[in-house]
Amino acid sequence: MKIVMPGGTGQVGSVLHRAFAAAGHEVVVLSRHPARKGEVPWDGRTLGPWAEAVDGSDVVVNLAGRSVSCRYTAPNLKAMMESRVDSARVVGEAVARAVRPPRVWLQMSTATIYAHRHDAPNDEANGVIGGAEPGVPGYWSYSVDIARAWEREQERADTPHTRKVALRSAMVMSPDRGGVFDVLLGLARLGLGGPVAGGAQYVSWIHDRDFVRAVEYLTAREDIEGPVNLAAPEPLPQRLFMHALRTAWGVPVGLPATRWMAELGALALRSDTELLLKSRRVVPGRLLAEGFRFDHPRWQDAADDLVRRVRERRAA
Repeated sequence: MKIVMPGGTGQVGSVLHRAFAAAGHEVVVLSRHPARKGEVPWDGRTLGPWAEAVDGSDVVVNLAGRSVSCRYTAPNLKAMMESRVDSARVVGEAVARAVRPPRVWLQMSTATIYAHRHDAPNDEANGVIGGAEPGVPGYWSYSVDIARAWEREQERADTPHTRKVALRSAMVMSPDRGGVFDVLLGLARLGLGGPVAGGAQYVSWIHDRDFVRAVEYLTAREDIEGPVNLAAPEPLPQRLFMHALRTAWGVPVGLPATRWMAELGALALRSDTELLLKSRRVVPGRLLAEGFRFDHPRWQDAADDLVRRVRERRAA
């Protein structure tokens, strides 16, 4: 197949690119700063020569959007919103104008669209969309607004010949440098991987190879469209999540952190505490109902595998 990936130079794009290339597919990455073979320039806002790559392709996987690993200042939140909405809108325009449109458009979204909650898991049918939860910082609702606007732009696109799927993805755990697993493992190795603000908040995650398999599954299944949760079936509280990661690496102790300590740490990492404190209890209802089976449904097994791959990479 010919697969076009707008915004495919980040961690998730790299995971997919390796898998698609290894399977023999032609991969075209749309990038604001193309630097390698197979990368095509675009600005993520306007139609241009890049649209020729979409015409005649089989699959579009739009991953474009400013990283959420930043301070949630007004300019950064604005950039997060605009980069997602603008890229989804212009990808929709390119698909709509294609003489030979792709058969499926997979649009990255986020599990953050669901409400902060501990009482029950969120699936696609019964999950609670966030934005109105009591007792959480008011600005958290903006992340939900971004996710809803992101998906709405794909829904609005007039692409009758192209199936559309919104990937409500949890954190993709891969052994790559700079990814979220790399950051969490680094904290654990320093002895800082203990409970944060009590650690009751749920962590939703997906192993990188299950993420790839799910994308391949959704590409092949011509009868699935709309929002799909890409998350392992067993999210767990942050204190247990980090305990399993420490166990996988062999770190006996993880120092706990209070909320104010988490604030200081997020400031030092130029990130935001929402990424640590929001309870994301998300489960893959549609994937499981359709018969998809995870190779790594449990976090301890997934963490063991990822740690093994990190050590193999370092040894090499």
